[in-house]
Amino acid sequence: MECFLVLAEELHFGRTAERLYLTQSRVSQLLRALERRIGGRLVERTSRRVSLTPLGQEFLESLRPAYAALERVVATTQETAAGGGGQLRIGFQGTANDNILAAVAVFQEEHPCCLIEVTELPLNDPFGALRRGEVDSAVVLLPVAEDDLILGPVFSEQPQTLTVSVKHPLAGRSLLDVEDLAGTVLISVASPAPGYWRQAQAPTQTPSGALVRRGPEVRTLQEGLSMIAANRGGMLLCRPTAEQNQRTDIVHIPITGLPDSALGLVWRRGEETPSLKAFAAALMGD
Repeated sequence: MECFLVLAEELHFGRTAERLYLTQSRVSQLLRALERRIGGRLVERTSRRVSLTPLGQEFLESLRPAYAALERVVATTQETAAGGGGQLRIGFQGTANDNILAAVAVFQEEHPCCLIEVTELPLNDPFGALRRGEVDSAVVLLPVAEDDLILGPVFSEQPQTLTVSVKHPLAGRSLLDVEDLAGTVLISVASPAPGYWRQAQAPTQTPSGALVRRGPEVRTLQEGLSMIAANRGGMLLCRPTAEQNQRTDIVHIPITGLPDSALGLVWRRGEETPSLKAFAAALMGD
């Protein structure tokens, strides 16, 4: 299967053989054995080109994530055998707040043999890097309702603010109620973030049912702040994020009537490693 994956990427028997340190004849033998096991042709080969058959393309699309999961299982078992060594990659959205940085410091002190890396995730793609195997876990804004992911510790519950341009009609207010959003424009988060998650960050109506207009879509927090400064709409930000992004051209107004913002640690179902458990404990101060 590894040989097929490399061949599907290279579409060249010679380069596939070089990458796998095999002979071209051995690559052909492995492919034929796999096709016999499948019961159909996976690859079309002529004197000029190599291509996947429709069956081969279908097999490739199903095999890639399954093979990646298998590789992660092997890596997890190796980590367990090594006593928690290796590497732990944590993704986060926006800014790595004090909770995350403190947990990183505690984890690294208690597990010096495990290198921990922290990577920023795009605001508009909270789960993509996790599913692609680019990180082992991610700290994301709630809500999380993904069947293939586990929601672990929830932390940093914070009141929300409405961030607007100093030119916005609400800019002079010291406090807002959620119903004050009626008729205003909220900058929304672009896909591929799921719809329910985007709706939570930029609701399209107030609790009473009044319409909240949808503004430009952004991919990152900085894009959102730029749109706010240009008076294209407002954004709902948790209080710590608002405090970390003080500017002369925008204002942050506390807003009541909304659920507190919260962060959660998520990981792939069935892939809770000893290092990940230790980081989750550090995050909750256990």
